Amino acid sequence: MATPQEEDRYAEALAHAEHLLGIPLERFLEPTAGEPANGADFKRLATVQTFGAAWPRGEVLDTRTRALVSVTIAAVLGTLEPLRGQLRIALNNGATPEEIAEVFIQIAAYAGAARAFEGYQVAAQVFAEAAQEPVIGPAPSLWTCWSIFSVVR
Repeated sequence: MATPQEEDRYAEALAHAEHLLGIPLERFLEPTAGEPANGADFKRLATVQTFGAAWPRGEVLDTRTRALVSVTIAAVLGTLEPLRGQLRIALNNGATPEEIAEVFIQIAAYAGAARAFEGYQVAAQVFAEAAQEPVIGPAPSLWTCWSIFSVVR
């Protein structure tokens, strides 16, 4: 059972996630068939760590810069579904497609052209989605939302 303070931190993390993603995260947190009871503990802890502790740290890196760093990490790791979520966060928080293209130029120089091209294909899809939608593109999958956590540790 969570304490009132833990509940407050969780609520703040959920609010911050919605601000970043442009959609509520709660719909991705519902238990799935066969999920163990402690799966809810994982989701709560990951949400608080990522969206309540890491992303709000704006004293040194602003959200836009943090998002560009997260795009870079996801692209270099080759985690394409998390990359899709990171790109949406970046675009939703002030990064431009031109800035993101520059990120991929750096990735090509330091992590390899093949990795950069693979990631840039995802970026081009997200750019196209964003051009069609006035807000963030289509709702990301559960995997996209949860894999965002692995990128911001």
